[in-house]
Amino acid sequence: MIKKFIRKILGVKEARNTGEPEVLGPEQHGIDPKMVSANAVRVTSTLQEAGFEAFVVGGAVRDLLLGVKPKDFDVATNATPEQVKRLFRRAFIIGRRFQIVHVMFGQDLLEVTTFRGTATAAAPKDEHGRVLRDNTFGTQAEDAERRDFTINAMYYNPATQQVLDYHGGMKDIRARTLRIIGQPEARFREDPVRMLRVVRFAAKLKFDIEPSTAAPIPVMAPLIDNVPAARVFDEMLKLLMSGHALACLQQLRKEGLHHGLLPLLDVVLEQPLGFKFVTLALDSTDRRIAAGKTVSPGFLFASLLWHQVLEKWNAYQAAGESPIPALHVAADEVLDSQTEKLALQRKIGSDMRDIWAMQPRFERRNGKNPYKLLEHVRFRAGYDFLLLRCASGEIDQELGDWWTAFYEADEATRADLVSSAAGTGAKRKRPARRGQRHKDDLEAGAGHDEQDGPDVHAQVDAADDEGEEADSFNADSAAAAAPRKRRRGPRRRKPGGEGGGPPPDDVPFNTGH
Repeated sequence: MIKKFIRKILGVKEARNTGEPEVLGPEQHGIDPKMVSANAVRVTSTLQEAGFEAFVVGGAVRDLLLGVKPKDFDVATNATPEQVKRLFRRAFIIGRRFQIVHVMFGQDLLEVTTFRGTATAAAPKDEHGRVLRDNTFGTQAEDAERRDFTINAMYYNPATQQVLDYHGGMKDIRARTLRIIGQPEARFREDPVRMLRVVRFAAKLKFDIEPSTAAPIPVMAPLIDNVPAARVFDEMLKLLMSGHALACLQQLRKEGLHHGLLPLLDVVLEQPLGFKFVTLALDSTDRRIAAGKTVSPGFLFASLLWHQVLEKWNAYQAAGESPIPALHVAADEVLDSQTEKLALQRKIGSDMRDIWAMQPRFERRNGKNPYKLLEHVRFRAGYDFLLLRCASGEIDQELGDWWTAFYEADEATRADLVSSAAGTGAKRKRPARRGQRHKDDLEAGAGHDEQDGPDVHAQVDAADDEGEEADSFNADSAAAAAPRKRRRGPRRRKPGGEGGGPPPDDVPFNTGH
């Protein structure tokens, strides 16, 4: 009693015996059994019927306690991965650092982990203390101590509807506090990705980070550079697709974790135009997630990195580079610098290039250009990106309004829109010496009499309307001279016509570079 009184006077918390959990019944935790996945119940009951312990664990329990239907359900058991695999028809053992089992029911995937034991000194680590491999199995109490945060260290048994709480997670949920289990510096050194997880959970759940948990983060942030880029990318994707992307990025800045992940994020968010653009993009993403709609990672990263591309693009054009090659080089530089940090997947990088490459093409509203762009496989993503640029004030709203009208119109209205846009400057001005060149061709015996002249010019005019994009892609003198060489034949090959190959507007963004 005296010791307890002294601890109370001094403000010292009494150490909790984490060997025995606090058992919470249905009336104490309030979890609605109907919110628990039927497949999660099936997995736990199958394991229990085979003589093993099995519980829903981690984020699923946390969400259930908060009254939120979990997106994913994880199961923890004392069965080994091999024993789990034998109980289910579609089960696969994965993982190097710690083996887990993926159990599939149709498209539904459940992750089943064996209780982890106390970390041993013999576990392989890198020079910074990050654990590389640790397949040590143990008891449920040891497993709870190995988990990252108190709110993720609770176990729910669907059969008894009881929650086992080893580290005061229920109390922290009620206090809306995020607290790491154990000594923060040591836990962050074991796995630096935990620092990103702190940010994601704090922003998503609107929880406060407990002071001793937050204190070492700014100092230990550089340890994230030692984590494999693929793991960092996965965590960043979870962060951006959490439904609270803007809040997560703001929390990253607050904790000093954004350096190296999105190095120019500070610059972008401090510029009114950049801040508005990124805010609109992330708000749109969060709304789509809240509505249960799909989100494109390529669109997300294209939005976050656009102002880096835009800055370099403008600089290359100011130095005399043609617009399309300048855009390509700018995109290459930005993607190369980010791939080293985030391991952007090839498909995501390709989507980003396509979205960026479409932006100059939206300005060409004459001839067949709008129709060709409308057929692009990623037109909708490029169009949505264009609307973001208009809404942020980067470009004139008239361009976005025109494309909205064109996208929603019938064929007759589209033709009228293209006709009305002919005077907007999209059509390239014909060189003044064209008549002199035609005269020179006739004198040189090019094979065209006066009757053929108008037809040849009509062919060249149509090609100018449809092929200007190809001329922009190829900034070298040979490409610029190509139309003159073709004038010696009966007519210039139409894009995508009998000459074969795709039309110039469909040339991939990185062709020839």
